[in-house]
Amino acid sequence: MTDMKETARIPEPQLQLAGNTHLSRRTFLQMGALMAAGLVLPQSVLAVPRPNEKREGYLKFYNTHTQERLEVCYRRNGRYDRDAVKAVHNILRDHRTNEIHPIDLRLLDLLHAIRIRTGQDCCLHIISGYRSPATNAALRRKNRGVARKSLHMVGHAADIRIPGIHTATVRDIARNLGRGGVGYYAKSDFVHVDIGRVRTW
Repeated sequence: MTDMKETARIPEPQLQLAGNTHLSRRTFLQMGALMAAGLVLPQSVLAVPRPNEKREGYLKFYNTHTQERLEVCYRRNGRYDRDAVKAVHNILRDHRTNEIHPIDLRLLDLLHAIRIRTGQDCCLHIISGYRSPATNAALRRKNRGVARKSLHMVGHAADIRIPGIHTATVRDIARNLGRGGVGYYAKSDFVHVDIGRVRTW
């Protein structure tokens, strides 16, 4: 797990809005004028993502176990939005125990990179995100293929599928990124991705 760190700094004096979003004083005043005219509301207040901006961190999730959906812009202008990241933690929780655990920001960036490379505004179906040690042990008793020290237990891994895109294609995209482990489970129709050492199976 990593702490949320700023990856870029903006030299102008900053003002902070809800959701840890930063604006320059000039931009803030311009937005205020538009708000007064009823033309716009700040996106941090509305929590409206911007899916067409590839440089931003935009994710869409569907949890296959809880049927929950989430669309969120978790990174703007090189800064991570704390509230948005917490929402991701929630939807990637252990659905068996309902335990929530921080998901490493590098994993979110990896999932975002996979989405971008599909060339579509796709939704990531989550088969497994965080797993508590108890859940991992129970799964391991049923299937020895489950790692005893699974990276799922520290928020460093996710099992995903993308409707409309062949699982083998998702696997190849993840492998080509070279950011960690990639496991291909054709029969179960999902791909495991993690931010551990680079390896494939």
